[in-house]
Amino acid sequence: MITTSSKLQTLKKAWEDKTLAPQVKRFGERHPRFTTSSDTLEVAPLYTPEEVQGDAASYEARYLEQLGFPGEYPFTRGVQPNMYRGRLWTMRQYAGFGTAAESNQRYRYLLAQGQTGLSVAFDLPTQIGYDADHDFAEGEVGKVGVCISSLRDMEILLNGLPLDKVSISMTINAPAAILLAMVIAVGKQQGVPVNQLRGTVQNDILKEYIARGTYIFPPKPSMRLITDIFRYCTAEVPKWNTISISGYHMREAGSTAIQEVAFTLADGIEYVQQALQAGLNVDTFARQLSFFFNAHNNFLEEVAKFRAARRLWAKIMRQRFGAQDPESWRLRFHTQTGGSTLTAQQPDNNIIRVTVQALSAVLGGTQSLHTNGKDEALALPTEKAVEIALRTQQILAYESGVADTVDPLGGSYAIEALTDEIERQASAYIAQIDALGGALKAVEEGFIQREIQDAAYKTQRAIEKNEQIVVGVNRFQTEEKTLADLLRVNENVRVEQMAALKKLRAERDNGRVQAVLQRIEQAAQTPNATLMPLFIEAVEAYATLGEICDTLRGVFGEYAPESWV
Repeated sequence: MITTSSKLQTLKKAWEDKTLAPQVKRFGERHPRFTTSSDTLEVAPLYTPEEVQGDAASYEARYLEQLGFPGEYPFTRGVQPNMYRGRLWTMRQYAGFGTAAESNQRYRYLLAQGQTGLSVAFDLPTQIGYDADHDFAEGEVGKVGVCISSLRDMEILLNGLPLDKVSISMTINAPAAILLAMVIAVGKQQGVPVNQLRGTVQNDILKEYIARGTYIFPPKPSMRLITDIFRYCTAEVPKWNTISISGYHMREAGSTAIQEVAFTLADGIEYVQQALQAGLNVDTFARQLSFFFNAHNNFLEEVAKFRAARRLWAKIMRQRFGAQDPESWRLRFHTQTGGSTLTAQQPDNNIIRVTVQALSAVLGGTQSLHTNGKDEALALPTEKAVEIALRTQQILAYESGVADTVDPLGGSYAIEALTDEIERQASAYIAQIDALGGALKAVEEGFIQREIQDAAYKTQRAIEKNEQIVVGVNRFQTEEKTLADLLRVNENVRVEQMAALKKLRAERDNGRVQAVLQRIEQAAQTPNATLMPLFIEAVEAYATLGEICDTLRGVFGEYAPESWV
């Protein structure tokens, strides 16, 4: 055991004065001040045991309090005792474009290449609750994800995919309950018991108000829909993650790593409080909460970020909410490599960026991982780009050796010091948000949005002033040819989808559809009425996504954000 002492402190001071200082004075250093991507997080020239261990007497107690053992509180070293020695992370490539049939072909291809879970990207009209034939959908159908207007589309999307064996993750928020109802309906068609369905629905509306913008309803009814999913899945779909509390999109909007941890966990606190106010018991729903983080390029900061988030959430659930079940304390998370870090210039460089980011997620203990394609700064990824991205994960898993021991960077003086400091600064942010009245209030007042905007501006200015180097963009530029092999979505997708919707409405029992929509309207008008069973009944009658959302719009209204500038 390495312990600190006054002798070590004296020797370190001597090293700084007599060995380091003359070198710096003679040759200088690359920067006057070294920081991570979070400007408030300074990187020391050297870390020793004293930064992370304290004196010899307190070392053992501090280890047990702050690190502990994998699979045990506070889960700094991982949520499972043997982590990837038992089971590798889920390799879940985010995919979806054009029609349901086209996306189904991509999913089959990915599964054939060794992917172990599906992650569905929806187009913009689907994300904001409009059918493909709505005027607002023009020009957007199938462009950034797959178009799903009805259960018939979901049947095609999941055709031949065994829902009792494959977990489904869906990046959908405002209409999350309706898309989940469609998956449940397809599972019933396949004969899969509802309690055996596995997957995740993102269902995180707060980050939509903060950073992404695909909201429909105001906060209060949106929270009601979220807790309705909590209640239904706790009883009926226990293997389904009812929410993926997402820092990813805040990081894409420009937040720092510390802000990503703080604002994500603050949102998580708000969701837990809303569920408790709805009468749910924390230990019945907390195990179905999951998180979604970004992985960026500052490798040491990213590894420390994941560890700090896990420890901080365990403390929040145990100490703040009094959760008794250790399963309620575990922060389980999916990671996606940083889309905003990809460059259109020298796109092959993105393969290296994604590899570094993916490695940080694995060493940080992620439960599932998506690796971006090298061409995603230019278009949706081609099959070849997706294959390289998946192979990156597989090489890390099967060839690098990093999955063979638990928390291999644990105990690194630098990693532990950064983990502590990220936790400290994120906790301070959470205290600020608490003082404002919680995450929902902080969103309504624009506090979180302004903090992210300021961080994004600072980063952009640093790049423009060449203080932050982006290889191939503001340094090491080359003459390049435009990539010719890019994925282009067929412009006829909307025409095909409109024809399919017209046929669907002609063939279905429209009386049955109207009857269930009226019951949804009545239930929406009734506080605390359960909506999920009605959504399942509606999609099974082939009511469309837009029809159900329009019914809810008529009761809940639509959210119109204020300006916080």
